[in-house]
Amino acid sequence: MGTLGALVKHPDDFYPLLKLKMAARHAEKQIPSEPHWGFCFSMLHKVSRSFALVIQQLDTKLRNAVCIFYLVLRALDTVEDDTSIATDVKVPILIAFHRHIYDRSWHFSCGTKDYKVLMDQFHHVSTAFLELEKGYQDAIEDITKRMGAGMAKFICKEVETVDDYDEYCHYVAGLVGLGLSKLFHASGAEDLAPDTLSNSMGLFLQKTNIIRDYLEDINEIPKSRMFWPRQIWSKYVNKLEDLKYEENSVKAVQCLNDMVTNALTHMEDCLKYMSALRDPAIFKFCAIPQIMAIGTLALCYNNIEVFRGVVKMRRGLTAKVIDRTNSMADVYGAFYDFSCMLKTKVDSKDPNAQKTLARLDAITKTCRESGVLNKRTILSSTIACIVS
Repeated sequence: MGTLGALVKHPDDFYPLLKLKMAARHAEKQIPSEPHWGFCFSMLHKVSRSFALVIQQLDTKLRNAVCIFYLVLRALDTVEDDTSIATDVKVPILIAFHRHIYDRSWHFSCGTKDYKVLMDQFHHVSTAFLELEKGYQDAIEDITKRMGAGMAKFICKEVETVDDYDEYCHYVAGLVGLGLSKLFHASGAEDLAPDTLSNSMGLFLQKTNIIRDYLEDINEIPKSRMFWPRQIWSKYVNKLEDLKYEENSVKAVQCLNDMVTNALTHMEDCLKYMSALRDPAIFKFCAIPQIMAIGTLALCYNNIEVFRGVVKMRRGLTAKVIDRTNSMADVYGAFYDFSCMLKTKVDSKDPNAQKTLARLDAITKTCRESGVLNKRTILSSTIACIVS
């Protein structure tokens, strides 16, 4: 009934949703016949269906490299995420993970559901990795080594300051941005992007996920996962988990808005990064998640539901983003419209109102100065209805 009700309310979602479903079926039919590649692409569809769809349009060699890069980091993240693994067991695995990817016999049982299958049958990923060109292998090994060391560091360290927060997000996501830039460059399709811009691409996505997933992370069993920096949340409550209690609703929303404002600092770097891309498939691959992120932040801002359940863009709007993101004009248009929507939600009494508005003004100014807002082809007619 949920999907049907959404379609009745937003009938223009139907065609993009249909195209998305057809694309998913087509992608599943394209899964390679070799057992190890078949496992890798089947697993990609299970652990990230939307990501599996977006990478299909990449050149075959780059697509294979990005698939393996994603699965290697997904496996690394599964080890980090599993709160049942003792620290003295987990840390050495994280630090040595970049060597395990060369070992066809290595596996480690952890995680749940599809992630457990990935870890139990990791030899398929290693086998596929060893078939990649050396340039791709070197990039994946380098990022896996750096990410594993960073994750190990934060197993034993709390996210206290905003600098800690940026450092943690760099290790788990900024490095993904750097790695993808290396893969794009190794393919010959793109120049190597500056590390600062690649890092911001990852940080913007990661901070959006951390904000959106507050309740899931704080309720994690057997141990809460806490990524919001104490330097921010301690201005509003005594303990991070206090934000989820109804009596703290006003303070919780103020803290949430503070976190969103922090995430907005990366948006201009993201626009610079995407504007420099030349390959249409790589551009679309990068742009879709970024538009989804700003859309999610627009939904989360000033929204107490972040502390009550799951806040995310409706599937129909997601389908439109995937279908209609084709040019930098579309990206500037979406960033502009979502920023304008965010501005309408800023309460002048919010402690960070002026800082938030300054960030949004800077973003909308950049979008206007691009000179292409009148050329956009997506979303402007639907973004206004996002909250309905």
